[in-house]
Amino acid sequence: MGLTSDPVFRRLEQWFKSNAGNLNMRNMFDADKERFGKFSLILNTDDGDILLDYSKNLISEEILKMLLDLAKSRGVEAARERMFTGEKINFTEGRAVLHIALRNRSNAPICVGGEDVMPDVNRVLEKMKGFCHKVRSGEWKGYTGKAITDVVNIGIGGSDLGPLMVTEALKPYSTGGPRAWFVSNIDGTHIAKTLAGLNPETTLFIVASKTFTTQETITNAESAKEWLLQAAKDPSVVAKHFVALSTNAPKVKDFGIDTENMFEFWDWVGGRYSLWSAIGLSIALHIGFENFEQLLCGAHWMDNHFRSTPLESNAPVLLALLGIWYINFFQAETHALLPYDQYMHRFAAYFQQGDMESNGKYITNQGTRVNYHTGPIVWGEPGTNGQHAFYQLIHQGRWMDV
Repeated sequence: MGLTSDPVFRRLEQWFKSNAGNLNMRNMFDADKERFGKFSLILNTDDGDILLDYSKNLISEEILKMLLDLAKSRGVEAARERMFTGEKINFTEGRAVLHIALRNRSNAPICVGGEDVMPDVNRVLEKMKGFCHKVRSGEWKGYTGKAITDVVNIGIGGSDLGPLMVTEALKPYSTGGPRAWFVSNIDGTHIAKTLAGLNPETTLFIVASKTFTTQETITNAESAKEWLLQAAKDPSVVAKHFVALSTNAPKVKDFGIDTENMFEFWDWVGGRYSLWSAIGLSIALHIGFENFEQLLCGAHWMDNHFRSTPLESNAPVLLALLGIWYINFFQAETHALLPYDQYMHRFAAYFQQGDMESNGKYITNQGTRVNYHTGPIVWGEPGTNGQHAFYQLIHQGRWMDV
């Protein structure tokens, strides 16, 4: 049964047609002094509390109950468990979806095809830890014997957006680490501008490509190698200044990188979720491996919350249901992310991929075309600047943006 044929979805449709015009935020708060308490959560994490306030949304207790009923009717709980237990829920490619294994700090076995993936995950993490220590301590040296001061991550999509967002967000924790730079655009000005301010003697390149054949990434990597060799004149120095995040050892070796300095990840890691894997090496180098581990711990806490908390109190589920309510009933086509912390200025670009690449589908898992919205257009900028740019249209224009 398709989504729009589900009796709960049809109930929601009928309710919306009959009552949506009466939903008024100010009136709902005036009528219920306990509204904030009813529509908010406090998540007691190991490192402090997180408040999720969703009381300023156009919902009532009746609507929320129907949305939760819809989640149960659509089998969200069973689907969630299939993901956590390593079933191949990526049915188009026949793969498991196990980014949760990358940050599984409990080390509880997670199996794919009957084989526990955790020993491989831990092996790569341990290798990353050792490498980070060498670089940050100055033990790893460039071709003239100088320590590394700058790390350039060459990647695209998930191999760029996630690490770039996190290194910016966690900049205050970068003391003692190399500066981090990111190159993704095949337009040569991107790498030229980046390299213009760097010293080849103290620069380390991370080439992030699972197959080591991604056109944009390898083109930029070749440009970086040419820049290095113009200064060093000796092809053997490439091994001191390049490492690879890849699984294609022959291609990595042909490029001049020592395969001992190749950090692997797996086909059950989607690019948009890969910052928790070896793709996060630039993060770990910048903020230190111990802080990178803390990042993994925070994600693991949220994974546990998502897996074990009843839907009624489950932060990711509640936010997802609000998204369905707005896009499929209010027909709100966009979702604005407006962080007010400047350190989060790349979050919207990162989450844009996470949401739009995940939900950008027009065929269901039953093989039929969808007849509903699968996701919004995600966009955003830091909120303070936005107030002097596009808030005018949000507040006074005819479009409804979430």
